Amino acid sequence: MSTALVVDDSLTDIQVLMGCLQQGGINVVIAHSGEEAIATITRQKPDVIVLDVVLPGCSGFEVCRELKAKADTSDIPVVICSTKGSQMDKFWGMKQGADAYISKPIDQEELVRTIKQLIKQ
Repeated sequence: MSTALVVDDSLTDIQVLMGCLQQGGINVVIAHSGEEAIATITRQKPDVIVLDVVLPGCSGFEVCRELKAKADTSDIPVVICSTKGSQMDKFWGMKQGADAYISKPIDQEELVRTIKQLIKQ
């Protein structure tokens, strides 16, 4: 079974994302900040990362850029999932190396479908 790391500082969003992914048959690990996400990835490499942009400490954009710059984590697909949903935000997220960008509130079917496609690649 695949594992997704969900990185979000909102308990409500974590519960929604977690429920949706678990229903899709995906294990979920949680981090509440960018720094916690990087520490978690160092300990156990997830199959995919669902990353909010607005986080305490470093932003999701910074986390994505850092992960994609390192050889041992550059192959992990990153899905940015954020309320920052303008075309410029999406463009910037993809520039940082994100594999997909989904605006909140999320379409749960779209999220699960996107994640399963990225895991298969």
